Amino acid sequence: MVWSETINVMLITYAKWRSFTKRPIPPATSSEVMQALYCDSRDAVDAMTNLAAANGGTPDVNPKQDLGFMYNRNLADPDGHVWEAVWMTPAALPQ
Repeated sequence: MVWSETINVMLITYAKWRSFTKRPIPPATSSEVMQALYCDSRDAVDAMTNLAAANGGTPDVNPKQDLGFMYNRNLADPDGHVWEAVWMTPAALPQ
């Protein structure tokens, strides 16, 4: 799946994944890494999270963060991998 000019995501079956490694696939209740994807606006963060939820993901697996200068929501894909949708404006950082 092409996300942008610089980001590509491979969506593969368990069988295909097993051709890359002999390590076990962890259960959906564990966390290994969190992939952060930057969004253009707060609305885009909400839209990404809502779209993922409408297609089998679980929204807000961690509490939403609204720090004013940064807004993020975490979602889990159907395999339990955690994705973070983030919007941030450095101009609004507290001094």
